[in-house]
Amino acid sequence: MLQPLGKIIGARYYVKGFQNAYGPVNATEDYLSPRDMDGHGTHTASTAAGRQVSDVAAFGGFAKGTASGGAPLARLAIYKACWAIPNQPKADGNTCFDEDMLAALDDAIADGVHILSVSIGTAKPLPFEHDVIGLAALEAAKRNILVVCSAGNSGPAPGTLSNPAPWIITVGASSLDRAFFAPVKLGNGLKLIGQSVTPYNMKKMSPLVYAGDVVVPGVPLNVTGQCLPGSLDPNKVKGKIVVCTRGAGLRVGKGLEVKRAGGVGFVLANAKANGDEIACDAHLLPATTLTYDSGIKILEYINSTKNPMAVVSPGRTVLKYKPAPFMAGFTSRGPNVVDPNILKPDITAPGLNILAAWSEASSPSKLPEDKRSVKYNIYSGTSMSCPHVSGAAALLKAIHPDWSIAAIKSALMTTAAITNSLGRAITDAGGNNATPFQFGAGHFRPIKAVDPGLIYDTSYDDYLLYLCTAGPKSLIELSSTFKCPPNPPSTLNLNYPSFAIPNLNTTVTITRTVTNIGRPKSTYFFSAKPPPGVRVKASPSILQFKRIGEKLSFNITVSPINDPPVKKSEYGFGWYSWDGRYYHVRSPMAVYLP
Repeated sequence: MLQPLGKIIGARYYVKGFQNAYGPVNATEDYLSPRDMDGHGTHTASTAAGRQVSDVAAFGGFAKGTASGGAPLARLAIYKACWAIPNQPKADGNTCFDEDMLAALDDAIADGVHILSVSIGTAKPLPFEHDVIGLAALEAAKRNILVVCSAGNSGPAPGTLSNPAPWIITVGASSLDRAFFAPVKLGNGLKLIGQSVTPYNMKKMSPLVYAGDVVVPGVPLNVTGQCLPGSLDPNKVKGKIVVCTRGAGLRVGKGLEVKRAGGVGFVLANAKANGDEIACDAHLLPATTLTYDSGIKILEYINSTKNPMAVVSPGRTVLKYKPAPFMAGFTSRGPNVVDPNILKPDITAPGLNILAAWSEASSPSKLPEDKRSVKYNIYSGTSMSCPHVSGAAALLKAIHPDWSIAAIKSALMTTAAITNSLGRAITDAGGNNATPFQFGAGHFRPIKAVDPGLIYDTSYDDYLLYLCTAGPKSLIELSSTFKCPPNPPSTLNLNYPSFAIPNLNTTVTITRTVTNIGRPKSTYFFSAKPPPGVRVKASPSILQFKRIGEKLSFNITVSPINDPPVKKSEYGFGWYSWDGRYYHVRSPMAVYLP
């Protein structure tokens, strides 16, 4: 009798690159097997395709309820190519060698997976010929295997994003409508609402100090408030609550330093770059994290009184929190520096304080001093948003097995949302309107993507032709026999569901083709909301389809308007869409006015 297949139908590991650099894997730091001693792989895999499980929660009972992956009936094949860095805490992250990633991706393609979910970013953007994930993803595209990747966690600086290849779905990170309120009450009666997934209770008010006032001698002035390892003076900290600022060092490491120095509580104050984005951690002592504005208030209180006091309450889960989503401060940003004509990222999905499965061989904070063990953990990063989109893509693949990978990407992008739960524009972590350089086409809406009306389809050969202009060296890397024409087209004309123009000083014409997959007889009308100082027109401006599968092409002309009040030497953002009776097919644009 044939046994039914389980959830995990493949598991391999790739370690030669790691071993060449570091020698054998230390059995106390990682398993020399596909098993996960870290937590990251378990978290991402369960987010993409975990079964529905009732009555789960993170350490301390946070986010309690029924959990499910994006595609709970999909099967998983695991390809482990990242390893613990020797003699470093797991909280510092892992290392993934190019040769190990390439071997893993190569096997996944040969094994015939349908979707590859890759929650790995690079330290800096790489040109196509050096981008092993991008090169392997193109090989996957040849076999119609979709690759979904993280944009990276190097925000809020511009031009930081990883995985910019147009045959990849590049995913930014945004928030959920859930919070974990953990107030800190000050001696003057003021209550500041922070967030935390730390369940520990403080019995009474305790003295409150700023880290910069209680450091040992010799700590550099620019990091005195950071609570870096070994920086706090136990004689000045014992029995007190310490306020540390975000910036250098790990968030969980700061809490550990306060505990080491004898502190009884810990308040982490956001830096300006973090704004209102609070990434929650399971600290080892009573703790909360404050937004940038609240952090300033607690420091003002400390400086205003001789004996500042406070008490930190344990966190509690709050649902239907508004506004949601907003963009995480850490999410890497466009413009795409590898090819500025391709607007990246493509889309955003939840990546802040995500509950998913965790390895019991790790701990909630991943610090070596943390002896707690959990089956589920709350974690943040574009690593967490990527598998949300992978799961949605798997559902689309199941509903539409005949769709190309470009069709799946197009459907997700043109149906994405650009407003939050209050009906206003999605904002960044500082409350300012976010842009497509943070969220791409918007926040994903998987149900809408099932029936997008029109799609921007692209073939493998289109991607090779694109590389004739964008990365001819990568065609050599791929040993491709593709013959580039003498004058290959501008990469602006790749049939992409968005566009970017890095320098608009004269009229530019862009060609696009849409395929009708909605209603057989249908009419669509063009509309645009261009950036300030830019005119956008389409020809034709009405598309009339007679049948399913019919393709119609159009030209978009983009021209600068001589408008003195418009800010120059920066990117402006807008949208264009094709609107029919049943469908609204929207694409973002980014235009730089010199």
